[in-house]
This record gives sequence, structure tokens and C-alpha cells, in this order.
Amino acid sequence: MYNTANEVRQMDLNLREAIMHNVANNSKEQLEHTIEDAIQRGEEKYLPGLGVLFEAIWTHANEQQKDMMLTTLEQAVKQ
Repeated sequence: MYNTANEVRQMDLNLREAIMHNVANNSKEQLEHTIEDAIQRGEEKYLPGLGVLFEAIWTHANEQQKDMMLTTLEQAVKQ
């Protein structure tokens, strides 16, 4: 169990860093395989990694790209 909120935040940061480090040198094809594999497996343990990858996409996207992602997401959640 964690003693402080700071320890929890540190663990979150370490997880982000570890995930980004693990894919830092991946090609576009390798990144696609990682995402497709995690989705296909459907296991909750892959959700944090997908979240970190989405965070990277979102923070590097321009407003038009964000709008496109939000439109796609809006349509996907309505299905």
C-alpha cells in the first residue's frame, strides 16, 4: 500500500516513462502491432499502456487532428 499521494504519482510517472521507453524506437508498423495486439487481447492490463500511447498522440496532435479524433470517438461510443 502507498503511504502518500506523492508515491502514487511517482508510480504513475514511472509507468508512463517505462511504456514510452519500451516503444521509443518502434517503427510505425511495430506501434500498430502493439496497439492491435492489446486491443485484440481485450485484457484490462493493457489499458494503461493504451492510455499512455493515446496521451502521446493527443499531446502531439493539432486542433484539426484532435477534432477528427473526437468525432471518431463520439461515433464509436454511440455504437
